[in-house]
Amino acid sequence: MKLTFEYTWPYERMMNDIYISECPFCKKDNVLTSFKEEQMNLAKEAIKQILIMPCCHGKITILNADDDYFYTDEKLRGQS
Repeated sequence: MKLTFEYTWPYERMMNDIYISECPFCKKDNVLTSFKEEQMNLAKEAIKQILIMPCCHGKITILNADDDYFYTDEKLRGQS
């Protein structure tokens, strides 16, 4: 499966916290996630992780991660 831009979502790290600038589901700004450092390390090794958004309980399945983006199995961009 080739991951394209539509299947990515940006995140930001502040200290040991992971923030999503805008929830892809409910559009809430600056969402503090419960994603832990261990989960991030596994995601960067391409080990699938689940992120439940605390704002609306939307679920993101993360297939991989780099220092800026989560790569998902769902098209998150281009939705209305």
